[in-house]
Amino acid sequence: MKPIFIYAFGLAGMLATLSACHREYLDPAPQNSVSDASAFSTAARIANQMPALYATFKSGAFYGGRYIVYGDIRGEDFIAQDPNLVTNYDVWFLNPTNTATSVKGLWLQAYLLINACNVFIDGMNSKGIAVIGNTIGNAYVGEARLLRAMAYYSLLQFYARPYADENGSKAGVPLRLTGILGPGFSDMARSSVAEVYTQILSDLDFAEANLPLSNAPAAASMGNVTRAHRNTAISLKTRVYLSMHKYDKVIEEANKIVPTTGPFTAKGGVANTLVTDYASIFKAPYLTAESILSMPFTSNAADAPGTQNDLRSYFYAAANGVGSIYSLNPSGIVANAGWLANDTRRSLIDTSKATANLGKIYVKKFPTATPSDYVIVMRWAEVLLNLAEARVRNTNTVDAQAIALLNAVHGRSDAATVFTPGSFADASSLINTILTERRIEFLGEGLRNNDLMRLLQTIPAKGAATARAPSEEGYIWPASSDEKAFNKLWVD
Repeated sequence: MKPIFIYAFGLAGMLATLSACHREYLDPAPQNSVSDASAFSTAARIANQMPALYATFKSGAFYGGRYIVYGDIRGEDFIAQDPNLVTNYDVWFLNPTNTATSVKGLWLQAYLLINACNVFIDGMNSKGIAVIGNTIGNAYVGEARLLRAMAYYSLLQFYARPYADENGSKAGVPLRLTGILGPGFSDMARSSVAEVYTQILSDLDFAEANLPLSNAPAAASMGNVTRAHRNTAISLKTRVYLSMHKYDKVIEEANKIVPTTGPFTAKGGVANTLVTDYASIFKAPYLTAESILSMPFTSNAADAPGTQNDLRSYFYAAANGVGSIYSLNPSGIVANAGWLANDTRRSLIDTSKATANLGKIYVKKFPTATPSDYVIVMRWAEVLLNLAEARVRNTNTVDAQAIALLNAVHGRSDAATVFTPGSFADASSLINTILTERRIEFLGEGLRNNDLMRLLQTIPAKGAATARAPSEEGYIWPASSDEKAFNKLWVD
């Protein structure tokens, strides 16, 4: 019997075994290879394939590190310390080519995950659900479809024009939805951006309908932090709809789980909420009720993101003030007058190495090398700010609930500042404050590129890197040279 393979699109002949995996924290180390005839023959074999999907998602080339890094360094809040293309100087400089490590690596890893999910979904539909039943079987498929949705959403943020550019009518990426078990299936035309978003939302709708309300009794537990549940799908839909400027849909989704008044603890499913201590989100054991989904890492060497992939090596310097690849831009968000000195989020800005490293400052949300700190995929503060922004944009008013949501996030770290309707001259002023809050709250968490892209904003200049307007080359990435070489239907 032939083993199941994940086909790496655009790299003919490159195969990776889809392995069963028994380790507790989504350890990607392969345990054994199972045949296509038996992979879905028992409940245990089916269950053991789920950690392998998450392991592909949290690869250092994807959500285990580099995707997050790319999302921040394309923006204006970081300064490159090393003109090294391997550590993404070209990403920071906004001029990567289609042969760049970043461009090829992210494309490959995203499609590896997509195909792994497709192979799993195909196997479940053909045999697995009949073995374990509809409820559990569709829950597993829901997890796979959620991960596939995340992969496609991630690709759109770098390789396609934003949805706001002619309502998603521009060319997106190939929409591959069937598992490939060998070479010869690379040819596929690009779907439009809108078509890809439609599939993303279909996957997340399915996940919402079929994932369990909770994976464990407590919100702050391993099962609810590192595995998807119903609120994970709903929360991610608020991000997706925000990127599409469908603000009424952001509100509709968020209203399923966000109460109309504070405290804003999820009113169904996992009781996600803002934690009191902001810094605790980024400390071991990393299991807080604020984390909707995070990717874990252990001291097992096989579970590491890999060399020059982990967040610490990019954003945090060693004790002598050297070692970080990107310091904070002193003219960036850290210089914003709205980020007051008494704001506890400033405790995660490291200025202690300034003398040793020529005045440079760093983010210290992710200070741990081994094991790597958990990587946050989404947390509750984002859901609240997504809803706040959507409400203001949808009504074009200084919306009272939006202010309450903004106060909940900001007040957790700066209780002395309380926004009122009188704080804002108009809706635009409130939106700008919410966008500034996002930059402060999620600094180093990979969301800056998403915000710039969805709003079709010019990417600001920083250091030696000049600004990029939406019409200029470098605003989005070219497709991987491997895809273009092996996909005869690709059209720029």
